[in-house]
Amino acid sequence: MRGIPSVVFILVLLGIAGCSKFRKIQKSGDWKLKYDAAIEYYEKQDYHRASILFEDILPIIRGTTEAELGNFYLAYAYFYQKQYILSAHHFEEFVRIYGRSEYVMEAAYMYAYSLYFQSPDYQLDQTVTYEAIAAMQNFINKYSSSKYAPDADKIIDEMQRKLEKKAYEQCRLYYKIRKYTSALVVYDNFRNDYPDSKYREEVACLKIKTSYNYAKVSIPSKQKERYQNTIDSYEAFVQRYPNSEYLREVEKIYKDSIEKIINFANQN
Repeated sequence: MRGIPSVVFILVLLGIAGCSKFRKIQKSGDWKLKYDAAIEYYEKQDYHRASILFEDILPIIRGTTEAELGNFYLAYAYFYQKQYILSAHHFEEFVRIYGRSEYVMEAAYMYAYSLYFQSPDYQLDQTVTYEAIAAMQNFINKYSSSKYAPDADKIIDEMQRKLEKKAYEQCRLYYKIRKYTSALVVYDNFRNDYPDSKYREEVACLKIKTSYNYAKVSIPSKQKERYQNTIDSYEAFVQRYPNSEYLREVEKIYKDSIEKIINFANQN
């Protein structure tokens, strides 16, 4: 046990020495010294120090052969530190500046991949998810034979499922808060955007229920038309889902809507 404090003391001294060495390099006016040190730190997976040194020297060595690798490593250094906004920016810039580089394909993928890591849970705003999907699709279009293409396809599918889940939850929310006119638009958008969704049947059921409730709260002059819309939605539902688990529920709505239409006819 007596040896433990000594080991800790030695580690502290090594840490201090390492910091002192880094500060000396950082203050140096020799860009080549900084560049070589940045490469060394990067290869030792000290991405924080590597990124600091690369940021210092890259504006100075712009246009040199060293700048190409330095920019590529800087983007990766931020990626490995999970600073995905910065890594996306630097990979995108690399693709723009070094279009003929041997690393350009990898950088294009990593730009999209960095956006993917920024994509939040489905409950939140999905702007960056759309950006990531577009970037991945652009990558596939340009590098369809790339070793990264299969993973890019899987990532697009994953993000599409997230958007689908968000759209589905939005459908449920509009029904719950009784925003009937908006809900009916959202349901149609969902059907068009996700024709093969596992939620499509449930959303179609929600449309019937919403249409019915909307008719009930409408002014008398609009009720007949909206009950008829409910009947039309029911008939389309039954044709598409003849064995649906929701059939009994929507049949009650259908029968009541028929009765309402008959009552309107009798009143006239």
